[in-house]
Amino acid sequence: FVFQQVNDAESTVAVEFTPTIPHCSMATLIGLSIKVKLIRSLPERFKVDVHITPGTHISEHAVNKQLADKERVAAALENSHLLEVVNQCLSARS
Repeated sequence: FVFQQVNDAESTVAVEFTPTIPHCSMATLIGLSIKVKLIRSLPERFKVDVHITPGTHISEHAVNKQLADKERVAAALENSHLLEVVNQCLSARS
């Protein structure tokens, strides 16, 4: 469900994920959680790009736009409730 590409020389990480269903209401939260996990885990020099696999979600363009917008991601992480939900997603064990 996830394709990833790491370019150490250019300090970039690209992750493409596929939501479980084309109308998944959690797609933005899933993408944000992936992005936060990578930002927290990688050295600061890395640029992280997280996006939905093309053609797999009805709102793929809107979700990808939100995930690519640094200010929107920062604002989302300033929301204490949303940050708590993201942290719960990241701490959940399968």
